[in-house]
Amino acid sequence: MTRGISEVLAAEVRRRRTALHLTQQDLADMAGVSERFVRFIEQGKPSIQLDSLVAVLETLGLELQ
Repeated sequence: MTRGISEVLAAEVRRRRTALHLTQQDLADMAGVSERFVRFIEQGKPSIQLDSLVAVLETLGLELQ
């Protein structure tokens, strides 16, 4: 079974956040988004705001390709 982009993104964000020893709240504060938004990303929620997502990814040193 193939994983969807939201599942791949969720796993990568969670992996990077934990590698940096950040809590979801830490990441949210650094990226200027809510902790709930970070949780939604890590749960693979399909409807998230792209600009907020990009802020989280940039905070983690990740980018969409």
